Amino acid sequence: MNYPLKIHQPPHVFVDNAIYFISVHTYEDQPLFTDERKKELLQIINKYFNNFSLGIFAYAIVDNHYHLLFKVKVAKDISEAFKMIHGSLSHKWNKDDNLEGRTIFQNYWDYCIGDDKDFWTHFNYIHINPVKHGLVKDFEELKSYKFCSYFKWFEKNGEKWMSECFENNPVSDYIAPGDLIKI
Repeated sequence: MNYPLKIHQPPHVFVDNAIYFISVHTYEDQPLFTDERKKELLQIINKYFNNFSLGIFAYAIVDNHYHLLFKVKVAKDISEAFKMIHGSLSHKWNKDDNLEGRTIFQNYWDYCIGDDKDFWTHFNYIHINPVKHGLVKDFEELKSYKFCSYFKWFEKNGEKWMSECFENNPVSDYIAPGDLIKI
């Protein structure tokens, strides 16, 4: 029997030499990312992003999803990189949990950044995510949350620079797909 081709909704947009914001949730938003799995996820993202020459600006991993902001040279590499990342981790984690065949990741949602304001608003959205989801209570605790790039930017540029990022591009200007209601 022939089955219709399943098309990602909304369709992925592939633009070479662009900056992308990616959001990936676990299947049915299950809280599958323990601290150990967050470390593994960061390691494998780093491995495959290096292989595909994808440069990361910002990241945050919470218990049931993660966000990335990165530059891509060849946009078609995005889907291949995520296929490798999610395939290898799904195989390992299912084996670890003795749950062969379990779906771990939903398809990723991508967004091509349009301009500087768009970039900095997404940059800030990613960094506020661990606070938003209650993994840390404030920016002071965020400095020590190792599954978010906030601490790296804070160490590199300091508190004044980070504060200016948030003041100049408030997260209130950004609406995540999950923040919208369905009618």
